[in-house]
Amino acid sequence: MFTGLVSDLGTVRAILPAGTATDLRIEIATAWNTAAIEIGASVACSGCCLTVVEKGEGWMAFNASGETLSKTTLGRWRAGTRVNLERSLKVGDELGGHLVSGHVDGVGVAASAEPEGGSVRWRFRPPPALLPFIAAKGSVAVDGVSLTVNDVDADGFGVNIIPHTAAVTGFGALRPGDPVNLEVDMLARYVARILGSPNSAGPGAGNR
Repeated sequence: MFTGLVSDLGTVRAILPAGTATDLRIEIATAWNTAAIEIGASVACSGCCLTVVEKGEGWMAFNASGETLSKTTLGRWRAGTRVNLERSLKVGDELGGHLVSGHVDGVGVAASAEPEGGSVRWRFRPPPALLPFIAAKGSVAVDGVSLTVNDVDADGFGVNIIPHTAAVTGFGALRPGDPVNLEVDMLARYVARILGSPNSAGPGAGNR
């Protein structure tokens, strides 16, 4: 479980085969003290929950299955790709964002970015099946970043990114047309399930 508050902007340093034709090993450089991270720990990597399988000073390695690669942006990553990193939530930690599972519901597209006062208004186009789960003033995780939805229209939603968020996350390098990992608010998913929504079974992707 995570909160959507990114604590490091890592960099992919290598992508290697992971023993099968579809799986990959992803090594990510980080500013974290990796001595304090256990093998088997969960880390949200641009919104996708992955398990640490190896580590060294200043880097961590993860295995991503073919299923995860097909349902997220991870299959597009290359050496040099910047990755939003967040360690899993501990009991007693401050919940500054919203509850995020790290199971990506789908890949959306960054549609546009326009300056608006002291921030930038980004618009995203999610897969159509996810749009009913996104509500104005609700929460959504975009590449693992907890954001408040400002508005929703027929094919997408808008959020505002302040300069601090752009500086400490991948939003600083994001460009219109780029794909992004999306996770809808889990409360919306379960309410839809209870009410019998035909779109209630979000795919969700992690390496579990």
